[in-house]
Amino acid sequence: MSRTIIGGIANRVLMLIAAALLVLSYLSAFVNPAKAWYLMLPGLFFFPLAILNLFLLAWAAVRRSKAFFIPLVALLPTLFFLGRYFQAGEDGHASSGEKDAAIKIVSYNVGRFAAMKDRKGSQRSACEDSVYSFLKDTDADIICLQEFYTGDAAGLSAVLRSEFKGYDSDYYVFTGKYGAFGNVTLSRFPIASQGVVKFDHSTNLALYTDIEAYGKRFRLYNCHFESYNISFPGIVKAVMDRKDGIWRETGEKMRHSLSLRPRQVEQVLEHISCCRSETILCGDFNDNPMSYTYQRLISGHQDTFCEAGKWFGATYSVLWPALRIDYVFIPETYEALDHRSPKVRFSDHYPVISLFSVRPDADNAKSGSD
Repeated sequence: MSRTIIGGIANRVLMLIAAALLVLSYLSAFVNPAKAWYLMLPGLFFFPLAILNLFLLAWAAVRRSKAFFIPLVALLPTLFFLGRYFQAGEDGHASSGEKDAAIKIVSYNVGRFAAMKDRKGSQRSACEDSVYSFLKDTDADIICLQEFYTGDAAGLSAVLRSEFKGYDSDYYVFTGKYGAFGNVTLSRFPIASQGVVKFDHSTNLALYTDIEAYGKRFRLYNCHFESYNISFPGIVKAVMDRKDGIWRETGEKMRHSLSLRPRQVEQVLEHISCCRSETILCGDFNDNPMSYTYQRLISGHQDTFCEAGKWFGATYSVLWPALRIDYVFIPETYEALDHRSPKVRFSDHYPVISLFSVRPDADNAKSGSD
């Protein structure tokens, strides 16, 4: 068998494998990973898989290969999903009239203020100050923080009042040996009521807050779902050091998180089903747009990035721009006006800043609150 024939077969096999993985990435959005955890992996790498298939398509076209249809067919559904990662055009800006009825919200996983921490942990306060300064500069109406850290849980309320004057606060933190951590919600609008959805066997949670703005009441869920509990730099180091069992250990951690996160999502959805107000969901979902988590939570909501974002929407600094795991979802009756994710280095996450109108001229599909 000639080298030309062998090379042609190898090329087609490569195209079929790349196409199959891309097709599996589409399916990952509709299959509960707790039942088939391995389907999550292609979805996690949807963006690079799409780029790979695009490269193979171009390569086949240049060579005038009849196999070009393999990546072409695989890429067609990408047209429906690519907007979850990338939006073309100029930055959106709201008119002065729209801003009169608009709400600006910031959602930010601050990583326990550890991004600037040295080996002795002496720079945590500097990171905290930098985050506070950044948040004040955003001039947001609502601020939602995940992985917030404090060394003094008893004094947290006083700290928030001092640092964020003019905001009502809602928070829930878990207290440990070295401090407390959890979620914090700050609002310039009146907070009518508040509570927390605790997740079983986890220190993750969803903080919910009923807020009144422009004559309407909505319920805001500040969510932090289960992470993979893995470190990409740590995995690379372990591989370089030839650490035994690193892949087995990583797989076990991922399967554990994948067994918890779908249940956490269903807990929040069940809580939402009992709420008579319209709902806003935001926070660190720890899942990409081609995931079961995203597909379940977006139902009845709009993704402000898809509606008003521009360019790449990635919110995690590692493997940028492939990972987008932080979101703001608003009701379908609201109007997204702007969405940004500035690349500030105070955490391994980038903040999400969304501006939207509650459209006071439109009737709410729901009214009141629990």
